[in-house]
Amino acid sequence: MATFKVKQVKSRINAPKDQKATLLALGLRKIGQVVEIEDTPSNRGMVRKVFHLVEEVK
Repeated sequence: MATFKVKQVKSRINAPKDQKATLLALGLRKIGQVVEIEDTPSNRGMVRKVFHLVEEVK
């Protein structure tokens, strides 16, 4: 299955609880951490929810 990489680039300190939980669900815990996740609609939706805190790594 296809995958893509996501990197956390901003802090989650002032983010709402649901966005903090989304970052944890994606496996992101620290700034600069990169995770590889499956390219599914649900994962894309989670990334879209926290788009201001993450970036997609090519």
